[in-house]
Amino acid sequence: MSGRTQMSEFCEAQNKRKEDIRMAIAPDTLYLKIDQNVVVDNCQVHLQDIASMECTNEAVLRQLKQKKIYTFQEKDTEKKKKIRIQVFSVLNIIKQIHEDYPNLEVCNIGESDFILECKAGVTENKALEIIKTVLLCVIIFFGAAFTIMTFNNDVGVADVFSRLYQQVIGRESDGVTEIEIFYAIGMPIGITIFYNHIGRKKVTHDPTPIQVEMRKYEQDVDTTFIENASREGKSIDVD
Repeated sequence: MSGRTQMSEFCEAQNKRKEDIRMAIAPDTLYLKIDQNVVVDNCQVHLQDIASMECTNEAVLRQLKQKKIYTFQEKDTEKKKKIRIQVFSVLNIIKQIHEDYPNLEVCNIGESDFILECKAGVTENKALEIIKTVLLCVIIFFGAAFTIMTFNNDVGVADVFSRLYQQVIGRESDGVTEIEIFYAIGMPIGITIFYNHIGRKKVTHDPTPIQVEMRKYEQDVDTTFIENASREGKSIDVD
C-alpha cells in the first residue's frame, strides 16, 4: 500500500511539474468578472460564489472555482443575526489566485473593488415585513392624495375647469362636469402609464422609473460604502 501511495504522489508531482512547465512556456489566461455587490449564503466563500470566470485551461478553471478566498466568523454571524459586509479589492483576489498559479495571466473585466455580503444565519421576519409594507402603502397613498389636492388647490384647477367649461359649452358649470370626470379618470391612467407598473405586471418591457432610480441609489450607496471602507482602512487589499 505504501508503494502505491508513493507512486501516486510521484505521478501527481510529475503532472504538476509538467503543468507548471507548460504554463511557463505558454501561460494561460483567466478572465475574471466580479459585480460591485455580491451576496452569499455561506460563511465559507469560494471564488465561484462571487465571480464569473473563463479560462483557456479547463483544469485550472475547475480548481479555481473551488478555491476558498474568505471566511466570515460563523459565531458572530449567528449571534448578531445580521448581514455581514466586507469590502474587497480585486487585487487581493488576483493575489490569492497567483499563490496557486503564479504564471497564470489574470484579466479583470469587472469591478476593481466590490462589496461582499453574507446572509448566513440571517432569518427574515415575515410578519414584520408585512407590517412595514402595509404602513408604507398607507403613507404613500395618503401622501400622494394630499400632494394632488394641494397641487390642484395651488394652481386653481377648479377655476380653470369652470372657465374652460363656460367657454366651450357656453354656460356656467353646476358642479361636477365632464371635465372633472375625465380628469379624475385620466390621472390614474397617466400615472400607471408613466410608472409602467400594474401590480406585478408591466405595461412595457422597459424598466420603470422607480427601478431606474433604485438602481442609481444602490450604485451610489455601494460606491460610498467602498470609498469609506478604503479611507478607514477596512478594505481587504494587497499589502
